[in-house]
This record gives sequence, structure tokens and C-alpha cells, in this order.
Amino acid sequence: MEQQVRQYSTEESTTKLQKEMIQTEEKLKHLDRQITQDKRQISDIEQSNTWKVTAIFRRIKQFFIKLFSAQDKQTVKQLEIKLAKKERELNDLKEEMYEKQLLDNEITEAEIIDSFRSLKDSGELLNYLETYIEQKQQFQLKYRNALTYGARLYMNNDEAERNLVYSKILPSLHNEEIPEFMIRAGLNEKPLPLQQVASFRGSLNMRMRQKQLNGTLPEWPLDDKRLAYDFAKRMNLTIPTIDEQTYTKDTIPFKEGTVIKPVDGAGSRGVYLVHTANDLYDVKRSQQLDNWDALIRAIEDDLQTDAVANDQWMVEQLIYENRYEKSPARDMKFYCFYGKVGIILEIIRDPEVRQCWWTADGKRISTEKYDETLFKGVGVTEEELDMVSELSAKIPAPFIRIDFLKGEDGLVFGEFTPKPGNYDEFDEKTDKWLGDYFIDAQGRLINDLLDGKQFVEYQEFFENVDGLHV
Repeated sequence: MEQQVRQYSTEESTTKLQKEMIQTEEKLKHLDRQITQDKRQISDIEQSNTWKVTAIFRRIKQFFIKLFSAQDKQTVKQLEIKLAKKERELNDLKEEMYEKQLLDNEITEAEIIDSFRSLKDSGELLNYLETYIEQKQQFQLKYRNALTYGARLYMNNDEAERNLVYSKILPSLHNEEIPEFMIRAGLNEKPLPLQQVASFRGSLNMRMRQKQLNGTLPEWPLDDKRLAYDFAKRMNLTIPTIDEQTYTKDTIPFKEGTVIKPVDGAGSRGVYLVHTANDLYDVKRSQQLDNWDALIRAIEDDLQTDAVANDQWMVEQLIYENRYEKSPARDMKFYCFYGKVGIILEIIRDPEVRQCWWTADGKRISTEKYDETLFKGVGVTEEELDMVSELSAKIPAPFIRIDFLKGEDGLVFGEFTPKPGNYDEFDEKTDKWLGDYFIDAQGRLINDLLDGKQFVEYQEFFENVDGLHV
């Protein structure tokens, strides 16, 4: 117990120190900007005609300052004390103003963002964040208690009437806020629908916490691109021709018709298409590059900005949709839930990035993610859908995204993605819908394991991977 107390005390001290360091750094940056601005203004003044003409008056002023500088120092001291007091009062008023702003229903999100940006520039945001978080929590607590009480008032009413009230209150409560008596209503003969508790982002958030606690999860070793290719080959999937060597930015070889990508990258960050020596393409930035030097500079920028974490690169065959037109294959990203495909993302990247969402039964839908760049895609065949579904059923995980390229001769395997980027950006309807897919997959997986299902291909593959335990 004493050790835990010491640990918490150490963590609290570390957090306090980190906060002070961040605030100090932000205030220094703010002062640097002010100094630069002041220097610029001083330079402008000194170059002005007014400054030059009034030089004699400034010399006279300096004479009188020296003459009377020794007089009435006590008055100056008193004025300084009053000034310091007024500054404290001003800061208190400013803090009160921000608190009231955050509680003002009429204030817009843009106005709050502007206030936060201004506070960060002045090194004061961390202090105001604590106030904002505390007030948000108090605000939510009051509404949660009120809504829970409102639901409780209907506990003994007619089942249909009670469920009607519960169904209105459920969407306003976070998952952890829903009281047990409302959940209980979902287990009766005429159950209250509990889709509100389903959330794709919530399920993946919990999955990431599981990874923290357990060290790894069955789907995560497949995040390694080279392991993923080896597993895909074992599953008799078509994969690109791969250069087995790992390169640094200084040793990447030029070769036409190839893709350069980070060994441990995610999404399109750090991915480059090499058509010819004077025809290269930066996928993430949707930008044409005219020569090899420009590509290397872009890679250096990836590393400097941490868009790519490590200077380790792989080179593989560039898959074309139309080789003669140098049209790269479109991406087909299948969101898979243990043997079922929930949704498919189709992407074209040339001449500009466009996206299209499909359901498993071939309907185009909007998810509010990429709505500004949607296009009418081509979709997938039923055979392709069945192949991907069967593949995901061989991986003992409730969710994994399986990415392919739609080449001239069909689907070519790309990668496994346990955690898609920006998975929190789906609208509420899609988030709940995919959340149901996740919960259903989790239940089916547990039942299959209890029934003794053996994931033979998966287990045999990883038994032969040195130093890896899954």
C-alpha cells in the first residue's frame, strides 16, 4: 500500500512538472513572438521621418528624466503595487469570462476554438482546460441524474409506455451512464432495443485498452506488412512482387513500376508510386513529383514531421488498374467482423483522391466520413466478397480490416489493419451499426472457441514465426 501511495505521489509530481514545463514553453514562445513583433515595429518607427524629425525632442526628454529620476521613488513604488493588483484582478476577470463563455449555449464551436487557440498562444490553456473539464463533468452529471430519475419514474408503468420513454432517454446517455434497470428492460420477452450501447469506436477503444493490458492481441502481429504478405501467400492470395530487403532513405533503389512504403506505416503516409524517373506520385499529399530528388525530399519531410516514425522502407510491385494509362489500382478496404463484411471503402487516388462506401449487399451509402470527396465507384463481386469473408473467419479476432488493390486481373492483397485511422469519424448511425457487427462477431467468436474451433492455418503459421507468441 505504501508503495502504491509513493507511486501515485511520484506520478502526480511528474504530471505537475510536465504541466509547468508545457506552460513555460508556451509562454516563452508567446514572448518570442511578441519580441519579434516589437522589433519589427521599432524598426519601422526608426525608419520613419517622424522619428528622425523628433530626435532633438527625445534628447531634451532624456535630460529631464535624468534630472528628476531621483525624485518621488516612493510614489513610483506605490503605483507599481497598484498596477500589480489591477493585473491580478484583470486575470481573475479573464478567467471568469472564459468560464462563462464555455457555459454559454449561444457560443459557437468556432468561437471556443478561437479562444482555445488564443489561450495556447499565451501559455494559459492548461489552466483553463482544467476548469472546462470540471464544468463539463458537472454539467453532464446534472443531466445524467435528471434523465435517470425521469426514466425511473416510468419503471412500473405499462411495458410499451415504459420502453417508449426509455428509448427516448437512451440516446442521450453514454454507455457507462445507462443504469442497470434500463438495461434490464432489454432482457424481457418484449425487449427494449439496446443498439444505443453498441459503438464501433467504443469497441475499438476497448480493444486498444485490451492490447495495453495484454501486450498483444491475435490480429496485431498481422499489422507487420511482411508477416501479412507471408500469411496471405499461405492463404493462396495474390500479392505484389516484393523486394525482401529493408532500406533507409539513402539506400532506396530507383526502379520503375514500384511502390515505396514504410515498413511500419499506416494508411497512405509515406507511400510513393514510381512510374518513371520523371513521373512519381506522393499518395498522401496527392502530389506529382518530377524527379527522384523531390521524392527523397518528401521522404525526409515525412521523417522530420513524424508522419513516418522510422527510416525503414520497403519496395514492391506497383499494381495497375490500367498499365498503359499508368492508372494505379484502386483500394478496396473491407471492414471484416469475424467472417462477415460490414462495410467496404473504395478509393481512387489519381488524379485526385475520391472515396465510395459500400454495404456487403452492394448498396452505396454515406457515412459522413469523406462525404466531401465521394464518387460513384465500381464495387466488388460476390465471389470477392465471399473470399474476403472466409479469410477473416480464419483470424481469431472480432474485427480486422483487410485491404486489397483491384488490379487488372482481380484483387491483389495489400495489408491487414487492426486499427483503421480516424475510425471515430463515422456518423452516429454508422457507428452504432458497425458496433452491432463488432458485438455480434465477439459473441460468435467466443461460442466457436467454446465449441472447440481450431484456427489451424493461423496457429500453424505463427508457430513458425521466430520469437512471436500469440
